[in-house]
Amino acid sequence: MRRLSVPGAWVHEPEVIPDGRGSFHEWFRAADLAAAAGHALGLAQANFSCSRRGTLRGIHFADVPPGQAKYVKCVRGAVLDVIVDVRTGSPTYRRWEGVRLDDTDHRAVYLAEGLGHAFVALTDDACVLYLCSEGYAPEREHGIDPLDPDLGIEWPGDVAPLLSPKDASAPSLAEAEARGLLPSYAACEAYYARLRVGGPALPGVRAGEPSLTSPRR
Repeated sequence: MRRLSVPGAWVHEPEVIPDGRGSFHEWFRAADLAAAAGHALGLAQANFSCSRRGTLRGIHFADVPPGQAKYVKCVRGAVLDVIVDVRTGSPTYRRWEGVRLDDTDHRAVYLAEGLGHAFVALTDDACVLYLCSEGYAPEREHGIDPLDPDLGIEWPGDVAPLLSPKDASAPSLAEAEARGLLPSYAACEAYYARLRVGGPALPGVRAGEPSLTSPRR
């Protein structure tokens, strides 16, 4: 697991073993994730979506506690997956990072509770799997406009974004903050600490250069 520039987010870069029959890789290892995050991923729900090229889903997040951590992988086609720090009071508040997920390199990303998540489909029939720590609870779910200029996410310029009516009408980050919809960094840190109690020790995690990231603020 390689740490990303948004604290609480990692990317898994598996070894893909090809042969004459196809290929094999390990797309999830509980021990590796627990070593990175400091606790195991409690699996409550698994989701699957298929999207036409240009479909932009997000930015989504849930109230903390308990929030909803996600482990995300693209199993067909390609997407640009984006993680956004929407935790008020965070030293990296408003920072985002994008990682290409596809069916060639087979990367996967993990994002902790309280982080915002979105992706845009770069191909037709892009299919994405999500392992979620909590089940869907509409009363705790929120969204932010993924095209908010204050965030400045660098979505691909050659793909026309296709949003759901709900995502298209989502508030800007500033509006969400003013309405008290955003999770606080302090609440998230307290929740992470609770999850780590009794879990494995947190070893050093190799930091790497992000594939795409916003300027430091």
